[in-house]
Amino acid sequence: MTDLSRHRPGRVTAAALALLLTASACTGGDGRADDASDGAADGGTIVIASGRDVTGRGGVRQQLVDAWNAQQRRRNSGYTARLVELPGTADQQRSQLLGALQSGSSAYDVVNLDVTWVPEFAAAKAVRELDPRLVDGDVVPSVAATARWKGAVYAVPFNSDVGVLYYRKDYVREAGVRQPDGGARLKDWDDLKGLIETVDEAEEDDLLPTAYEKGWTTQLDAYEGLTVNGIEAFASAGERVADLVDGKGAYDGSVPQLEEGLAELRSRADGAYTFGGAQGSDEARSLADFASGRTAFLRHWPYAYGTLHQVLPKGALGVAALPGKAVLGGQNLAVARNSRHRADIVDDLVAHLTGKESERCLLEAGFAATRASAYTKDPPMLCTVARPSASGGPSRSGEAADQMPREPDGRPEYAAPVLLPALKAAVQRPRTQLYGVFTQVFSAELHRLFGESPQSVGEVAKHLDETLRRALPERD
Repeated sequence: MTDLSRHRPGRVTAAALALLLTASACTGGDGRADDASDGAADGGTIVIASGRDVTGRGGVRQQLVDAWNAQQRRRNSGYTARLVELPGTADQQRSQLLGALQSGSSAYDVVNLDVTWVPEFAAAKAVRELDPRLVDGDVVPSVAATARWKGAVYAVPFNSDVGVLYYRKDYVREAGVRQPDGGARLKDWDDLKGLIETVDEAEEDDLLPTAYEKGWTTQLDAYEGLTVNGIEAFASAGERVADLVDGKGAYDGSVPQLEEGLAELRSRADGAYTFGGAQGSDEARSLADFASGRTAFLRHWPYAYGTLHQVLPKGALGVAALPGKAVLGGQNLAVARNSRHRADIVDDLVAHLTGKESERCLLEAGFAATRASAYTKDPPMLCTVARPSASGGPSRSGEAADQMPREPDGRPEYAAPVLLPALKAAVQRPRTQLYGVFTQVFSAELHRLFGESPQSVGEVAKHLDETLRRALPERD
């Protein structure tokens, strides 16, 4: 465990830092993935292409595929499924998948898409429409909406994601204020700033470890993390402010809207509250800074819950809903239009991987499940086809003791009271078939608010509006 006792420099050991950095690479491959470049969906092999499973090699996704294969052997169907983990960054994976599917290749039958990619893959006719019954009423409504484009279902939610607020219970306790998950729910960002001010006062009174520097950290480098933080700020400033595209994916914003959202983001990144390294941080760096004790609060994703419980002292970690709005993330399974396998057998595989028991297994492994039934006790939904409770992120030996606080039935303790409500209230990033262009422009322009020579909100808003009008189609 990390030694973060009072008045000693808070630091993460080399092994723990390696764990944090490894677990934070939530979409990239490790370069050792199976190679599907031979185009082989030979015989009865259905190939599933996905980014790296954060639960490790042989993790919960592979176990769910193995369970389907065992089922097919019992049925003597002649079909098997093979999970291929793609190397590279999320952007590289997107380009590789889209290029392969548009070229007519049958290398991949099922593709695990980031929720923001669904409109692009649907509009490009790279994936086919699916039976709407695959996304039934048990799927959390906000999550179900990510599977559709222009009224049709093109994907099925596999694992979801939503921004949550992690905090140091020991720091908050020393500051003498109520825990955010103990009845003092944070209504808005001003509430969080008030908490940070109180924690800062405790630090001035030498009540916190010397490692502590500033109240909170997040991901403000010029990449998708900044887009997410920006959309959360825009959505918290008002629904009208966050509505930057219309139902067809065309730009529908204005300079006043952008100014309001940018002002909210700049307020959240105020140097009086925000860790200085946040402006260059991604998921891995912000996670390491928080675990080292440099901050009291962290905006991050659910997979960090198990990882942080492994490296922080017992009882030191708290988790609560983000104040204001949180952005929805996650991945959805889509079926390649060029798959040469029978549609019914491929749909059966997708239904298995996204079904009620599979979603419960994903939840117990540390993912955000897409189905409401995964979070409930009545009727009980248990995971029998995988061993997710042994997970918690990779360690040096490849094994990891499970330190995640759980209910007696295996669910993470925070799942029902924090995670499920956060998913239900989450907002989507702009739905456009040109999302890759949008996020590149949006994050680059937002980053002008920070740095050694930051631009004004008005300057950034005007330039962002002009750039988005050129990059995205305008409304009819």
